[in-house]
Amino acid sequence: MQVHVLLYDAGQDDEGIHSLELAGKTSVLMFENSDDAERYAGLLEAQDFPMPTVEQISREEIEDFCHQAGYEARLVESGFMPNTDEERLLLAPPEANRDVSQWQEQDTLDLLDDKSDEQNKSSDLDEIRKRLEGLL
Repeated sequence: MQVHVLLYDAGQDDEGIHSLELAGKTSVLMFENSDDAERYAGLLEAQDFPMPTVEQISREEIEDFCHQAGYEARLVESGFMPNTDEERLLLAPPEANRDVSQWQEQDTLDLLDDKSDEQNKSSDLDEIRKRLEGLL
């Protein structure tokens, strides 16, 4: 089965997929109907969010991606009618969005912090090695 997802910078090295935080889980929306996906993308743009592109992809591929990334895949079926406030977010994005314009820079900073921690551990090991050699 083919579904429609919202991608940012589709086909680029920094490609990203639109997701929501629902009940403490990151959820990726899969739209059964391309018109629903286009409407949702337009609502995001109206909220000054970057305009995503709607891409058709196999449902299994998205579900595999979500499983590997620790995300939840949520299917928005044609004619879907929400029953709860949370389900309304499947048809219209929340009014407040997380700023993700710097997500690549944050990933880079996190990577640099990890490298710095590794260097500190390495220098600590060198110090211990020198002390042990001094004892001999």
